[in-house]
Amino acid sequence: MKILFIGDIMGEPGRKTVARQVPRFVSERGVDLVIGNAENAAGGFGITPDIARELFKAGLHVITTGNHVWDKKEIVDYIKDEPRLLRPANYPEGVPGRGSVVVSTMAGDKVGIVQLMGRVSMPTLDCPFRIGWSEVQALKQETATIVVDMHAEATSEKVAMGWYLDGEVSGVFGTHTHVQTADERILPKGTAYLTETGMTGPSDSVIGIKKEIAIEKFLTQMPRRFEVAPGPCVFSAVLFEVDTVVRKAVSIERLRIHD
Repeated sequence: MKILFIGDIMGEPGRKTVARQVPRFVSERGVDLVIGNAENAAGGFGITPDIARELFKAGLHVITTGNHVWDKKEIVDYIKDEPRLLRPANYPEGVPGRGSVVVSTMAGDKVGIVQLMGRVSMPTLDCPFRIGWSEVQALKQETATIVVDMHAEATSEKVAMGWYLDGEVSGVFGTHTHVQTADERILPKGTAYLTETGMTGPSDSVIGIKKEIAIEKFLTQMPRRFEVAPGPCVFSAVLFEVDTVVRKAVSIERLRIHD
């Protein structure tokens, strides 16, 4: 089974890149399931119901998010009724939405997806390690193929999660910092891992924001309204394959394609 995991989709440029690239990968590489982080899909901050539907139509089977999930208030009601749109599982009890889901491929294989968020230099949430373990064990009642989006600022926290869940899940992939790392590997017990998947969005930017705005912010420390940059885009993702018999990863390919 081949699974495509797409890094943070940034604004309209990122969404258009997804719409161009996903069908190609499904057709040419035989992708069975597509997951994408879209917490920045609405102008760089948050996601709306219309944008979620747009991304599902483009070929995403599951959408993950992160600390910007609530930036657009209209998503609150939508996320209650759309199980394929995840928010971090380690939000406190009673928060709308859910942090995990099980979906089926066209071939009938079940895949579980878990969304977690780190706590280092991030909003204070419940422990992602303890909650993550609990979510994974619950999903194992339905499937042994499980993918985790670890949305975190600290590299160390992402690496620790990879080792913590090695052998328990099929893949652990980091999101949030937008700059792709080059440490893709299959861990000793069979879990595919990458610390940071990267950003799908404008390449001539500061992590997706117009560079002149970001530079001015750093120079002056004055408030500025951030805007998504225009121009050429990069498609950042991970394509990995899971052996459907032993349910372990057998290959991983880091993708960075200039669209």
